[in-house]
Amino acid sequence: MKIDRHGQAKILTPEEIQLLFTQGFTNSRDRALFGICLYGACRIREACSLRTADVYTRKGAPREQLIIRKGNTKGKLSTRTVPVIEELRSLLIDYYPNPRTWFLFPGRHNKGHLHPDSAAKILREVCKKLDIEGVSTHSFRRTALTHMSNAGIPLRVIQEISGHRSLSVLQGYLEVTPEQVRGAASSLSMLGYSDHKVNDPPVRWNGSKG
Repeated sequence: MKIDRHGQAKILTPEEIQLLFTQGFTNSRDRALFGICLYGACRIREACSLRTADVYTRKGAPREQLIIRKGNTKGKLSTRTVPVIEELRSLLIDYYPNPRTWFLFPGRHNKGHLHPDSAAKILREVCKKLDIEGVSTHSFRRTALTHMSNAGIPLRVIQEISGHRSLSVLQGYLEVTPEQVRGAASSLSMLGYSDHKVNDPPVRWNGSKG
């Protein structure tokens, strides 16, 4: 589903996010699943394999933090936790699986968990309906990380949320827009040096000594 993006998942616009969560995902499970990918900056495999106990308390209330277990992370580096912000909390309150299941997103006939390929198929069908091109399940994670970077969050803090093994790998995820490049170049104007006004005629050397 990536269109001319050199293998990188598309960054979602606010308008596309609004469409996906209001007109695209038609049930609370799908909204919770992709909400975790977006607001938790999670990989789709991490979201699909979440245990219900890692997201909800025994009383059925969303936890303050998602627990992403080491065994479900890419490279199985370490367990990490991700704060649950209000937007995600609302989606989780709407979804709570009843009756409670071992996996938050159980597979068919409650066997195992929802497969990432099945989640990708759901997203493809939704994007086709909404006429949104270039989106993959990884778009939610990449959108979240890029948005945090653009908001001025230090990369080391973003790395704590994303679980990347190095800052160099994380930086490869972040999209730089043409507007940001122009803005960066424009910021150099503060270093400007000029000893004459822009409209002044150029100073010419007449060859005389003195």
